[in-house]
Amino acid sequence: MDVLDRGYLITEKSNIKSKDIDSLPTIDLVKLFSKEDLEPQKAVSKVIPELAECIDKIALTLRNGGRLFYLGAGTSGRLGVLDASECPPTFCTPPDLVQGIIAGGNSSLVKSSEGLEDDQYLSVEDLKNRSFSAKDCLVGITAGGTTPYVLSALQYSKTLGALSISISSVNKEEAAIVSDIDIRLLTGPEILTGSTRLKAGTATKMVLNIISTGVMIRLGKVYKNRMVDMSVSNSKLLDRSIRIIIDIAEISRERAIELIQLSEGSVKLALLIAITGMEKEKANQLLKENNQNLRDCL
Repeated sequence: MDVLDRGYLITEKSNIKSKDIDSLPTIDLVKLFSKEDLEPQKAVSKVIPELAECIDKIALTLRNGGRLFYLGAGTSGRLGVLDASECPPTFCTPPDLVQGIIAGGNSSLVKSSEGLEDDQYLSVEDLKNRSFSAKDCLVGITAGGTTPYVLSALQYSKTLGALSISISSVNKEEAAIVSDIDIRLLTGPEILTGSTRLKAGTATKMVLNIISTGVMIRLGKVYKNRMVDMSVSNSKLLDRSIRIIIDIAEISRERAIELIQLSEGSVKLALLIAITGMEKEKANQLLKENNQNLRDCL
């Protein structure tokens, strides 16, 4: 059996700072983690232009009727599924607008199936099963930059002409990746050699937070710094929506409750009515004419 020697990858190298980690006092162990966890922040700060390009291009893709797919194996896949699953409650998006695909399916979220990352055909089948097309966008996540499951998906995406974005934590010289936007989060060797769920995973989570939130801001799902398209699905979120309306529209809590009921849970619609004094039907129409963007309506 041929086995690729990945020892040259920065994500597989030994971290000299943690060479005796197993003999460190616990307080020093935690201090080392704390210090090393500054590296993901530095790594993210170095890819700001690429992230801005991602946000603008993904937002355009979604405006044009496309969807966003995160795809990965193991930790990378789990991070993608996590970010995708947070979009509906946070931004009231349809469940199929942002999707996370992990090698092995949902069972891989709680049960290890890392062996499937070597299957270069499985990811293409996973995309085909979701009718992935040229109008969609794929974000392939592979910390070490060599995962066949992810690389083949990115190649397939490029073949279709879909927007293709890669996220990895290795230098371009170490692993070539075919994508339109190539994000390299260089967090260095892990404290626990090869365990990319640590610094590489942290940096990836940060980047996914920025991308999805930035895209939703560009799509008009945020007004000022408030989530005006969130799903009012429990008591906490109902309270938050009421407080948003109170703070922005400067009205009483009683009036805010009336408006959130009138708007059937739509914070955005309630705010438009509160600020302009419009009737519900006219406010709804104005939102439709302005692609549901509250700032544009105002």
